[in-house]
Amino acid sequence: MRDQIIIQYVGFEVGTLARNYAFAVRDVAQDPLRYTLAITNAAFVSRLVRYQDAPEICSLRLLRELDTHANHPPTTHFDITDADLAGYRAAHAPKPSSRKTKSQDEKL
Repeated sequence: MRDQIIIQYVGFEVGTLARNYAFAVRDVAQDPLRYTLAITNAAFVSRLVRYQDAPEICSLRLLRELDTHANHPPTTHFDITDADLAGYRAAHAPKPSSRKTKSQDEKL
């Protein structure tokens, strides 16, 4: 369904407890809707999420919500969960190198 929409990152606001990331979703047949996704400040402080990754994490969650609800989620605000953050970290973890280091070659 998302082929028919345009998603635009609008920016973020820093609140007392969370950062709220704003997105405008434009459907070809409707006026744009604004969605916000919140990541707690504690998640940043405890290094569960990096500031530079937050917009991508939010956009991926928004895409899932749009896909799940045929582009019309029942709400316009979502909280990013620890599970969302863990899933993102797992998907973006560095892959182990397949190259042997010099010390490994010497041991063989």
